[in-house]
Amino acid sequence: MLSFFRVNARYQTISLVVFFLLLRLPFFLGGSPLLIPELSWMLVGEQMGRGFMLYRDVWDNVSPFSGLTYWLIDSLFGRTQWVYQIAAITVSLVQILYFNYVIHSREVFPERTFLPGALYALFLNISFDMGTLSPMLMANTFLLFAFGSIVKILVRREVTTQVFEMGLYVGIATLFYLPASLFVVWAFLALLFYTGSTFRHHLLGLFGSIFPLMMVVLFFYLNNGMESLNRNLLTSVFQVKQYNLNDFSSLLASLLLPLGFGIMGFMRIFTTLRFVNYQTRIQQVMALWFIVAVFTIPLMQFLAPMQFVIFIPPAAFFATHYFQSFKKNSWADELQFTLMGAVIILIQYQGLRGIIPGLSMGKLENLRTKQANLPEQINGKRILVLGSHSGEYMNNFTATPYLNWELASYDLRNLDNFDSVIHVYDNFKKDPPDYVIDKVNMMPKLLSRVPALKEQYELSPWKGIYQRIN
Repeated sequence: MLSFFRVNARYQTISLVVFFLLLRLPFFLGGSPLLIPELSWMLVGEQMGRGFMLYRDVWDNVSPFSGLTYWLIDSLFGRTQWVYQIAAITVSLVQILYFNYVIHSREVFPERTFLPGALYALFLNISFDMGTLSPMLMANTFLLFAFGSIVKILVRREVTTQVFEMGLYVGIATLFYLPASLFVVWAFLALLFYTGSTFRHHLLGLFGSIFPLMMVVLFFYLNNGMESLNRNLLTSVFQVKQYNLNDFSSLLASLLLPLGFGIMGFMRIFTTLRFVNYQTRIQQVMALWFIVAVFTIPLMQFLAPMQFVIFIPPAAFFATHYFQSFKKNSWADELQFTLMGAVIILIQYQGLRGIIPGLSMGKLENLRTKQANLPEQINGKRILVLGSHSGEYMNNFTATPYLNWELASYDLRNLDNFDSVIHVYDNFKKDPPDYVIDKVNMMPKLLSRVPALKEQYELSPWKGIYQRIN
């Protein structure tokens, strides 16, 4: 397989597409479990489709362009998981083909092959949760576009107006996934250390990165949503952490091979003396990418393989050098590539199908939605879950802005504050739920603080569930 992708031929572009689709075959054959973050993203798009504005009327910390994407999908197809997966496959293919195009066309390595795309495709399948249309995956696309702009500058050995284009891509990536804003530092350091950029060029790149951000801020300012934007997005990146979704064993198992081969490839660079200047600079730019990506980890809402898709470009880049450092048709590199691919496929199948009985690693149990133990009457209803939802919304719809429990706590855990009581009442009045699923025993205090709601809701025959009085 390795020797196949080392062949430099036009048909290899099609081969990359087929190779990736074969790796995603388990998703087509038996589907994949619905994940809690994935359900939350669907609910965001659903609420926005009903005319509610993100952050002001839908309390969630998904970035604005990601929210727009989910709204568009929901408007066209509704809450359909396979559509999100098809969209994720499309975005992944764009990344694979573009990454390989940049490496191949700019002669980043002495040997022009389609191995970078093949490795990128493999690493995008280290865990089944990477098949979701996550904000991280979408942001990664524009970070790759920014990388392509930097490569153009380094190859041509002159700084042009492409620095604005580079900054614009980083700004758009930030609007898909807020921690991607750290890559402004990556772009600045790349220009500073490896190009002959002037102060004017740095200002141009900075303007490119903040321009889309300012447009979004202006939109929320004109729609009376600045306070909500700040609370639900800008400050929440430091405050909202869903530790109950973490799965360290699956994360380590998934990242071991990509990062391991990437690090070995990086170390081999020091023993190779056949690179020209711009190739060496591109390697250093990609090493900077890895360093900046490390600083995004504390900003992640939870730890799962899908969150680490931002590490795949440097891992695939340096792993390419590792395999190209062997002589052509060497049995050692062929064997390593085959074993690596087999283990990655095994981890993916283990996560999706549990082919090894009794082994939970890779299955991401904490991340999966679970069928809620709700009465038959609560089906297709508008509900509010007080506490972290795990599956209550699978067959129901969300009501009130309080979708993200960590953000909802800003009001619901602060009921001794008069302003919070007013906010809660207004939100219930604007979008009243048919049922309230109280998982944290908060409803009694809420009803006592808001007498008007006490007249509208009563305890149902089911424990912890309140129903609206018609």
